[in-house]
Amino acid sequence: MFARLLILIFGVFSCSVSVIFIKVSTEHPLLVAAYRLFIAAFILTPFMLKEQRQFKKTLSFKLLRPSILPGLTLGLHFILWIIGARMTLAAHSTLIVNMVPVIMPLFLFAFSREVINRLEIIGTVFAITGVVILGWTDFHFNRETFNGDIVCFLSMILFTLYLALARKNKNQEGIWLYLVPLYYIAGIFCLVIALFFINPIKPYTVRNILCILGLGIVSTVIGHSILNYSMKHFRGQFVSIINLSEFVFAGIMGYFLLGEIPRINFYISGLLVAGGAFIIIRYSKTD
Repeated sequence: MFARLLILIFGVFSCSVSVIFIKVSTEHPLLVAAYRLFIAAFILTPFMLKEQRQFKKTLSFKLLRPSILPGLTLGLHFILWIIGARMTLAAHSTLIVNMVPVIMPLFLFAFSREVINRLEIIGTVFAITGVVILGWTDFHFNRETFNGDIVCFLSMILFTLYLALARKNKNQEGIWLYLVPLYYIAGIFCLVIALFFINPIKPYTVRNILCILGLGIVSTVIGHSILNYSMKHFRGQFVSIINLSEFVFAGIMGYFLLGEIPRINFYISGLLVAGGAFIIIRYSKTD
């Protein structure tokens, strides 16, 4: 369990790096979403082909079917998150996107009949209290940000659904036979939507290319792949709470790389999330 836990924490850290690449990049966000997914899928295709030979699977609708809904869900999550984050305040989007552990138990029960236990409830309360402290002090309801808040909320639900589907598909043969088609499907979906807003055939700056490569390799190949791997081996609520530490990593990197100084509520929130994570780490097991 300890080795898999370290892998999960590394995956969460890799996902948190995405905020740096996104802030530094000036490329159209829908193209960024599509390209990062295609890069990940292309890099991981040899592993999928190896598993295809190993499990004697042929490329068919039956093979792709488990990846279709999660792929569309991930693609739509990326699109709505980008749109919503630009329509509302940073504090609002941060608070909303980190409410995954509140919604996760509903999806886990619906898809896998997995019920969270008492210790997971306690850990969730600690972690969510930290998240609320992080964003609630700057959260104010108003008409100008209401639509953006709704879009971010829908994006958060889609991300939760995406992870819950990974849990539901935990018994699929081979992680790459599930994940690589998922990335291709999500990438195609994002690119099709992007075509309505921008022509992808244009010059790209070196900085934007490097940022997209970073998002594809670090945040997707490593980060998202590890999240899906962890949903196969840990209970779903465990992964959703550990994933909350992403904002802690992002805050630390923002300080050292972008000069963003966190306020006192960031440290309080970090301690509460760490406390919630400690509770479930101490008593949880892999499965």
